Amino acid sequence: MKKININLETSTINDYKKIINICKDIYLKKSKDYGSAWRILRVPSLTDQIFIKAQRIRSVQEKNTMKVNEDIENEFIGIINYCIMAIIQLEYKDDEIEINVNKLEELYDIYSEDTMNLLANKNHDYDEAWKE
Repeated sequence: MKKININLETSTINDYKKIINICKDIYLKKSKDYGSAWRILRVPSLTDQIFIKAQRIRSVQEKNTMKVNEDIENEFIGIINYCIMAIIQLEYKDDEIEINVNKLEELYDIYSEDTMNLLANKNHDYDEAWKE
């Protein structure tokens, strides 16, 4: 199959970049505070965290109210960051638990860019049908 150059400057990709920058900023701040302590978690534990955050979002949206005064935007950010952490757990084969912040940032960039490229390719093939 012929490789096609994908336009990475669509509104979807620009939005993705803005959101990833927000998520990455929080990820790096937490990494500076806590290091890579999450490396002891198994991937199913990370997916449990993603499920819990998604469940809270759904619950708050369906009830149209919340008792804990924590914005659901933070839950979406958490989902994105837990997804990146899960990918790192799956792909980064070094057994070291403590990874320095510079390496964590490098890994975050690699996997968030891979995800962006997948999004761009799927949007090309599906003409962003999900927006309709």
